[in-house]
Parts: sequence; structure tokens; C-alpha cells
Amino acid sequence: MKETAPEEQAVADFNHQRLDKHIHARIRFAALSYLVAVGKASFVEIRDCINATDGNLSVHMRKLESAGYISCDKGFQLRKPHTIYSITGEGLEAFLKYRRDIGSFLGPEVSLQSA
Repeated sequence: MKETAPEEQAVADFNHQRLDKHIHARIRFAALSYLVAVGKASFVEIRDCINATDGNLSVHMRKLESAGYISCDKGFQLRKPHTIYSITGEGLEAFLKYRRDIGSFLGPEVSLQSA
């Protein structure tokens, strides 16, 4: 059986089209990462945690919602609007794939561990 030379194994895949365009933006990536960690969170909690502005975060959250990666539950709490976001199964799957795809750009010496 022929062994593969180390230099042949260390080839990274640099095809940018593999990266999920719905996740590959700083605010969307940060918000989705936070939701992966906590499961669900309020708009204010996400905004404060990732250091985003209201307007910027709302635009990015709508994009994630349109992609089916998060769900949004709007209501009122003490007469004030209260929005809770949750990551969907599709969103978690896309996030884990995105992590693997980013890892392919780094090459094996810096590769991310399996999720």
C-alpha cells in the first residue's frame, strides 16, 4: 500500500464558495456563535454580548432568520417589546459545517478539532 507524502496531506482547500454566506459576516457569526453556546437569548442579551448596535444587529438577525438558522419569538414584557432568538436544528448544522469549512482554510497544523 502506497503512503501519502506529508506535503500531499497538508493541502488546504481555499475555495471561498464553500463558506456559508449567511454566517460569514462578523455580526452574524458572533450572534450565531452565542446562540450555539446558550441555545436562546434576548435581543438585548445578544446585542450586549457581541457589542453590536440595535440597527446593525436587527438587520443581521433577519438574515439569519430568513436562512432558517434562527427562530424569533416577539412579545411584550412589562409593556416593552421583548424578542427571544433561538438557534434551529438547521442553524446548528450549518454552524458546525461552517466551522469545518473554515478549518479547511487553515490546513492540518492549525485545524479545528471535530465538534
